[in-house]
Amino acid sequence: MEDIKQRIEQLRELLEKYNYEYYVEDNPSVSDAEYDRLMQELIRLEDANPEFKSPLSPSQRVGGMVQDEFKKITHKRNMLSLANAFNEDDLRDFDRKVREIIKEDKVRYMAEMKIDGLGMSLLYRNNLIYAATRGDGVVGEDVTSNVITIKSIPTHINEEDELEVRGEVFMPKASLNKLNEIRKENNEPLFANARNAAAGSIRQLDSSIAASRNLDAFWYYFVNAKDFNIRYHSDALNKLDELGFKTNKERRLCNGIDEVLTYIDEYTKKRQSLKYDIDGIVIKVDDMSLYDKLGYTSKTPRWAIAYKFPPEEVQTKLLDIIFTVGRTGKITPNAVLKPVRVAGSLVQRATLHNEDFIIDKGLMIGDIVVLRKAGDVIPEVVRSIKEKRTGEERPFVMIENCPVCGAPLSKVDAMHFCTNPMCLARQIESIIHFASRDAMDIEGMGEKVVEQFFNQGFFHNIAEIYTLFNFREQVIELDGWQSKSIDNLLNAIEKSKSNSMEKLLFGLGIKEVGEKMAKTLSRKYLNLENLMNASEEELLSIPDVGPVLAKSLTDYFKDENNLNLIYQLKALGLNFSYLGSTSQSASSYFSGKTVVLTGTLSNYGRKQASEILENLGAKVTGSVSKATDVVIAGVEAGSKLDKARQLNITVLNEDEFIALIK
Repeated sequence: MEDIKQRIEQLRELLEKYNYEYYVEDNPSVSDAEYDRLMQELIRLEDANPEFKSPLSPSQRVGGMVQDEFKKITHKRNMLSLANAFNEDDLRDFDRKVREIIKEDKVRYMAEMKIDGLGMSLLYRNNLIYAATRGDGVVGEDVTSNVITIKSIPTHINEEDELEVRGEVFMPKASLNKLNEIRKENNEPLFANARNAAAGSIRQLDSSIAASRNLDAFWYYFVNAKDFNIRYHSDALNKLDELGFKTNKERRLCNGIDEVLTYIDEYTKKRQSLKYDIDGIVIKVDDMSLYDKLGYTSKTPRWAIAYKFPPEEVQTKLLDIIFTVGRTGKITPNAVLKPVRVAGSLVQRATLHNEDFIIDKGLMIGDIVVLRKAGDVIPEVVRSIKEKRTGEERPFVMIENCPVCGAPLSKVDAMHFCTNPMCLARQIESIIHFASRDAMDIEGMGEKVVEQFFNQGFFHNIAEIYTLFNFREQVIELDGWQSKSIDNLLNAIEKSKSNSMEKLLFGLGIKEVGEKMAKTLSRKYLNLENLMNASEEELLSIPDVGPVLAKSLTDYFKDENNLNLIYQLKALGLNFSYLGSTSQSASSYFSGKTVVLTGTLSNYGRKQASEILENLGAKVTGSVSKATDVVIAGVEAGSKLDKARQLNITVLNEDEFIALIK
């Protein structure tokens, strides 16, 4: 038995060595056939001797573990994001501030590729303890079973002390192309870019799916390097190399900001030739002993910055302009474009916002236009290239009637609206909004499901969502639906009935009533029927309620169709009352105060803390001013805390905040 155990350990050690040679050094010392022979021997021995099995064995890199959900992991140290620089001036400003703080004429920086993937943290104590996503920077998800399928990641290192390393899991360009070819053959939607594909793969509950996606990873931050008496970031990366981690060899030490700019210029040109996607360059002060002195803002370290490449611009043809109808009846013109690849994805549509936007840009149908992605995400038409016109282009003419129901349009400021409240397009959009996360949060009822059920006639308005159970058997007959999936949806619909008033109020889609205003009104009136009876004058007495909003509310509640809808929802058992604390709000320290949150709280996320404060009667804002009453400062609070002290505003730490809310 001892011989078997020793052979298993020997095979694991050999296979990990060969994985490192192949996937990290790109220099294999054995043939694929020999590697496969050793792997099959290991699998046979582990299957025959299950007491020696290990989740970190090389045999587990093929995946196979299926989970119900991902556990939450609180990071030992917050995973902060980086401030962005978009041009040379931004970078020189960053350099100037660093030099002013450390009192040096020139700073040594490490310049590295900014990998376009999914941020990840690994924790080791000899063996890999866990792999966690960034999450909100404080709490991430345990995705260890998927991460160990990435063969370049070591499951064991020769270091017994605790070690944390952070980096980026990504999908190489070749893997993305191969994956999309397979998905195209199976009539599955294609991944728009490598970042989405990597994130989607890591969040699969079945690890065999992640294993099949051929992901990779680069590691760029040895978090607790100081515990190992390492002073420089460059030395920390070299140490990670020694321990078997895959680091990016395109990095470069730069003596001063001018050398950084030269590096950026070089890799802006090389960007497309790399085997992986990058969306910028990260610049870090190399001397880590300066990090505490340089400090942090509320969200970002002051010793590093991310230079973002300018948006990629391409040219394509504007084939047509079509119109869509939103839930409020707003008509939006959209560009139909000759398909073109930009920033990693194929683009065929782009919003043109409104009539004035098109006129200001001077767009004509048939124009060659310049297209880019704002923030590398949203396609936008930048301009037309008038010198490429042939004379066959057609001028744009704004429509006068709704493209769906034919009702006449009305114009308010720059926007056009369908005047028919029963327009089918408006109904679909209103249902999508009602079911969305920030409104009634009906899990499983996304845009495609709403459109499918609406077209099948299962519901025509938001009230009929709650009678969907009558069509259970018909739903099961549709492609992609089974008993379990429709029952899960029906349970989510039933659960939404008990939501607090503000969720329902926001879900109704009343013009000018956003998520925050819905909370304010709910706390004030406590019940939807009380709000329905409020006059314009009474509404105007509420802070932040102006004439436009007051009129929008009273007009909505005067409309017979809207009243009938509300009475239907009441009859169907939806809760109309505000479920937040009111007695606590009236007596709370925070009642009536304007509060700003800054830094990171260890016990609450920013949204959760804001909700607690709002439920206690506070107004939460994003910036510090003379109107601010209280600033709650978490870890790594920055400029907002400085400004609060300058203005002599009350500052609470997290313990004081918790004591007051309890």
